Amino acid sequence: MKITTIETLRLPERPNLLLVQVHTDEGLTGLGETSRGPGPVEAQIHDIVAPALLGEDPLAIQKHNRALLSTYLGFSASSTEVRAASAIDIALWDILGQATGQPIHQLLGGRSRERIRVYNTCAGYHYNTTTVARRQMAVGDAAAKPEGPYDDQIAFTHRADELALSLLEEGYTAMKIWPFDPLAADRGGSLLTARDIDLALEPFRRIRHAVGNRIEIMAEFHSLWNLQQAKQIAAALEPYAPFWSEDPIRMCDVSTLQEYARSTSIPVCASETLGGLHPFRDVLEGQAADVVMLDVGWCGGLTEARKIAALAEAWQRPVAPHDCNGPVVWVASIHLMAHIPNALVMEVVRAYTSTWYRDLLTDLPEVRDGYVHTLDGPGLGTRLQPDLATRPGVTVRRSPA
Repeated sequence: MKITTIETLRLPERPNLLLVQVHTDEGLTGLGETSRGPGPVEAQIHDIVAPALLGEDPLAIQKHNRALLSTYLGFSASSTEVRAASAIDIALWDILGQATGQPIHQLLGGRSRERIRVYNTCAGYHYNTTTVARRQMAVGDAAAKPEGPYDDQIAFTHRADELALSLLEEGYTAMKIWPFDPLAADRGGSLLTARDIDLALEPFRRIRHAVGNRIEIMAEFHSLWNLQQAKQIAAALEPYAPFWSEDPIRMCDVSTLQEYARSTSIPVCASETLGGLHPFRDVLEGQAADVVMLDVGWCGGLTEARKIAALAEAWQRPVAPHDCNGPVVWVASIHLMAHIPNALVMEVVRAYTSTWYRDLLTDLPEVRDGYVHTLDGPGLGTRLQPDLATRPGVTVRRSPA
């Protein structure tokens, strides 16, 4: 079997997303995905990756992954090169599954569990559509009009208590919010007043008053804060017992993350922004994180993600994959989580899974009673909707053209 064509698709309504299809001479097509900066990643795929892979065996996944991640520039980060390699790697695993008639979790070594606990990231329907979408809403602002029942960013900003009750009714027992983000955007991450902190704590107060400890709260920092301000936020949050503080500072150096971790009793989750095995090794060796978060579409694909998960297991740390971007990475992450023994919890955005994820893929994993269940079809177990490439505004690029 040989790779004959590599295809990328970009959607006008999701300009951060890049879908990838790898076609073979035996009629199998593998599906991949990455996000953020799709233009440069698309160029990397067609200008650099395609010439290297066309005519090659798609089942030589480790060989290709190593070659694509061993670039002269862009390794050991969530760079354009690593994101391109990630999307291709997912697609090659999908081809392997189709060729063998097995789901990816089986190819990885089989299930460690039948279902994976989930948490809801409280985003809206268009969150992450553009790079600044998360910063457009502050606690205390005039309420925006929800676009549907799961416009959860509006809900956590203005009605966090009602949101927590809604999630519990649907079986979710954990949720993630980021009420401090707008303050970072306004102040450059370097100034927080007592009034700022009190205002941003309001959703945490409402949630705990409404449901007590029946729901876990993940506190997302989005790497927007300097060290001192991150420490201030953590100290203020400790009475509300967050499940973790995620990416409290920029992942620039391990020693600063260590200092933050030593300053708080809140577990540290890091980091979706890291690419490749080696940055995770440094964080784990430095005892700087309690939970390892990786993004399969940014860290080097499933091939690299399974190595990162094994490294985390050696350091007795659980893994919680990131996905707040697209459905293909979400599906791939669930296959990974079904397999690895140190799986903790899987991210879900119910605003996505109930709407546009379904518009793009033929099948999605079922979320039920606070857990997600893997797809059992060959490979990823899902395909692009048949009409997607011909929808208005969708751009398709192929190598060879």
